[in-house]
Amino acid sequence: MHYNGTAMNLSIDDFDYELPSDLIAQHPSETRSGSRLLCVGASLAGRRFSELPRLLDAGDLLVFNDTRVIKARLAGEKSSGGRAEVLIERVLSEREALAQVRASKPPRPGSAMRLADSIDVRVLAREGEFYRLRFPDGAAVFELLERHGSVPLPPYIARAPQTADERRYQTVYARAPGAVAAPTAGLHFDEPLLAALAARGVQFAYVTLHVGAGTFQPVRVKDLAKHRMHGERYDIPPATVAAIEAARKRRSKLVAVGTTTVRCLEASAAVHGAPVAGEAETDLFIIPGFGFRVVDQLITNFHLPRSTLLVLVSAFAGIEPVRKAYRHAVEQRYRFYSYGDAMLVDRPPRD
Repeated sequence: MHYNGTAMNLSIDDFDYELPSDLIAQHPSETRSGSRLLCVGASLAGRRFSELPRLLDAGDLLVFNDTRVIKARLAGEKSSGGRAEVLIERVLSEREALAQVRASKPPRPGSAMRLADSIDVRVLAREGEFYRLRFPDGAAVFELLERHGSVPLPPYIARAPQTADERRYQTVYARAPGAVAAPTAGLHFDEPLLAALAARGVQFAYVTLHVGAGTFQPVRVKDLAKHRMHGERYDIPPATVAAIEAARKRRSKLVAVGTTTVRCLEASAAVHGAPVAGEAETDLFIIPGFGFRVVDQLITNFHLPRSTLLVLVSAFAGIEPVRKAYRHAVEQRYRFYSYGDAMLVDRPPRD
């Protein structure tokens, strides 16, 4: 990857901050576009998300991640009788999936579990932090999850999923099922806001990156250069590549909706020099010093301390501007994390 070398001695400790627990949003805002929006550039400015059309120019290109969250959480028990909770990481085929399994004792390859009182699965193998599971013949994994699973709310939302979460923990433009965590920057967009953006002359394009459970995995090494990201599959349609090329020709801004969109576009550009159409897998870890090629502005939520997502935003906007923005957000009592408020972040001018 193209890094300028300034970040190779950074520690994950450089991306820590204190957050009062009562600022962690436990429920979404009353309306999607009613959340707050902190603009982070040469200065800080507090707005409402519904003001976004005024902050973009005609011809600017918004790129969304259209992945759809699946009901990836299943409760059950092992054949030995112990309780188990399964969180699907990735559906591999109609019968197999990778999953996190929480149980008093790790399940062994060859052992069985009964999930949702009706689904008998077999543990085929352990693959790193995940388990490869074989589901029974009959309905496909996606169908079983839709029928028996629950919404995989993040661990910092300290309540059980409710019926409303099936709608609110999903973007209004979600299309391709496969994510086990929402691309949360997109949760702020509703149909009236999309219509207002279109009327403004803002262009839309889409990528697909299925967010995995690994997005919540902590960074376990201090030296950022030694951290290895979980892999995620992405797909860039030909129409999106064409839209990006057209935006570049008219010198319009490319605005990524969410860190997953940034990873998708910049991963493709890191390999090919510019985004290219097609499917691929990336384990790209974007840290300060990374040379961004594609994205000019980023819409994103406020992220956990010591997380790879906070590192990415700091790489995009600069470590000190992001620290200042987060201090301001805490002081002004913005709402944090998946159901929280958002930022519109400028990329500093190139030297």
